[in-house]
Amino acid sequence: MDPAAATAVRVRGLSRAFGAKTVLDGLDLDIRRGEFLVLLGPSGTGKTTLLRILSGLEAPDAGEVLVPPRRTTVFQEPRLIPARRVLSNVTLGRRRGPATREAALRALAEVGLADKARAWPATLSGGEAQRTALARALVREPELLLLDEPFAALDALTRLRMQDLVAELCARHRPAVLLVTHDVDEAVRLADRVIVLHSGRIALDRRVGTDHPRHRDDPAVLALRRDLLTELGVDTAH
Repeated sequence: MDPAAATAVRVRGLSRAFGAKTVLDGLDLDIRRGEFLVLLGPSGTGKTTLLRILSGLEAPDAGEVLVPPRRTTVFQEPRLIPARRVLSNVTLGRRRGPATREAALRALAEVGLADKARAWPATLSGGEAQRTALARALVREPELLLLDEPFAALDALTRLRMQDLVAELCARHRPAVLLVTHDVDEAVRLADRVIVLHSGRIALDRRVGTDHPRHRDDPAVLALRRDLLTELGVDTAH
């Protein structure tokens, strides 16, 4: 197989600064098609800036960024339009017609909201609103799915359920995925590969060899978690 054909994202020499602060510093990164990459790092290390550049919301100061044409982003907030029903939010920006409607209904069914198509966003729980945002992303059949801390505002149980749902849907649709998070346990649970950013550069790049579903007491999982926390400067001795 041609290595280039298996690559969804190619970044070379990417730099971005805000005033005197360099956020991304000559970054190189490849993401393969179907790969679930999780990006960790302290606040201010360039995680969200990288995601926004890949999504087209920001421009780099220097470097080469190649991304697939079909890409979409799910943010921490669902960003639903209150005056539009759930189905209309899912089809937002899409060409109207029976095919779009059917695709949106299928996406809602995939995220467990088949009965909410006519609901208003104000009637949804936090988890339902985020599942609507995920359906809106899926209906675009993205080759690259960008997730910017999409579970951070959810309660612990809903967060776990959403993690399972995202893992299941990504395994089914096989986009390249970049998830930005501060949660090491989330990274260990979901990732095919984990990257830790420090000062705009890759400090650690680790492929996860453990099969899904992963168990927290698996020695390999525990070792990976410990390594990630150590890289993030967290004392794991206690």
